[in-house]
Amino acid sequence: MNPFKAYDLRGVYGRDFDDGTAYRIGRVLPGLFAAPTVLVGRDPRVSSPALHDALCRGIAEAGADVDDLGLCTTPATYFFTGERGYRSAVMVTASHNPAEYNGLKFSRAGALPVGCDSGLRDIEAAIGRPLPPPAARRGAVRSLDWRTDYLAFFRRRLPDLSSLRIGVDTSNGSAGLLVRELFGDRAVYLNEELDGRFPNHSPNPLDPAASAALRELVARERLDLGVIFDGDADRAMFVDDRGRFVRPDLVTAVLARPYLAAEPGAAVLCDIRTSRSVTEEIARLGGVPHLWKVGHAFAKPRLRELRAPVGGELAGHYYFRDFHGNDSALFAACLVLGAVAGAKAAGRTFAALVDEIDRYANSGERNYVVADKDGAIAALAGWARARAPQAELDFDGFRFEWPDRWFNVRPSNTEPYLRLVAEARTPAALSALVADLESELGPFLAASAS
Repeated sequence: MNPFKAYDLRGVYGRDFDDGTAYRIGRVLPGLFAAPTVLVGRDPRVSSPALHDALCRGIAEAGADVDDLGLCTTPATYFFTGERGYRSAVMVTASHNPAEYNGLKFSRAGALPVGCDSGLRDIEAAIGRPLPPPAARRGAVRSLDWRTDYLAFFRRRLPDLSSLRIGVDTSNGSAGLLVRELFGDRAVYLNEELDGRFPNHSPNPLDPAASAALRELVARERLDLGVIFDGDADRAMFVDDRGRFVRPDLVTAVLARPYLAAEPGAAVLCDIRTSRSVTEEIARLGGVPHLWKVGHAFAKPRLRELRAPVGGELAGHYYFRDFHGNDSALFAACLVLGAVAGAKAAGRTFAALVDEIDRYANSGERNYVVADKDGAIAALAGWARARAPQAELDFDGFRFEWPDRWFNVRPSNTEPYLRLVAEARTPAALSALVADLESELGPFLAASAS
């Protein structure tokens, strides 16, 4: 399987790509991005050290220097790319994928992402050609002490946590490098030890089984909330004080509140799957919601174009202007903790805060394996247009809207799925809408929804 995806390189290590792929990428990267120095980091996966070393060797043989963050979080590479002006950066990680996967995430000047239309296809083409001879001058590989400055950045934004009882699950991933130093001993920690085998649960917090232990902990210990991080700490998700998983798009509205209080009329970026509960709440707070394509390679440039202070996705990525327009799970966690602390001081709970926002019945994202993605999407679009939708968005699959319901259908950019999200005013209306849509999908269906 081709490991070059829409947003990054990712696949099963040793099957889809290997150390030789990383080395070849290192050899071509400095030239493609005019980078005399490349910033590199890695996650704790078992295969990451070998990929990291091969990548650094290739960069050095191309004549560029390597500033090596070593073991770190993906957002740390974004942060220092922006703070210190690197033209190119690479993080060795497969984010939330299972342990047998690995990959590379690329950034360019200005801490902008490298996606299929902004350099990733150039990398793919370049490593398919014969490599030039190694440079006459071999680059140096220098270790960077990044923790002090990075922790200082978050400590300046960390609210007073003295009133809160918090559960934190780092999924045996990179967040374990930092959370105890930020949140202290008042928090209850799960799976804090870095272990790239992810022995306790999937590093994907969207998997219900991944958050089960945290949900049970919060409910049993009557904590104020829980936060769970994915494998490379670019996504955070939350559990309310009743032990309920909080759908990530709802958190976007929570994050928007302090920004819109300071900047009335500001834009807030949301992906095309975002609940109407969220867009209505943003408008109620005096903001302007903007729906856009799914994925960090699309969200980050759009956030800058809109000059939006914050944005969020259903997958739990949250973007911040004050973080060079990039996603940071720790930044999101600091703001949510602050919101819950403020609510508690006013006698309210996190659950009450969420329930105030969540006013519609939502299906969550449902995945279908279909034999013909284009045909299935066309069938759903035809069904929707026959029912005179009030609005149609067509920039990432389709979103069709009526006054009392909407749905989005889109092909996955990273997995072999057709993805569907639907919403209606009542659970009964939602069930009817999903049944109609699945009936239209029936002739194309190759496997059950998940």
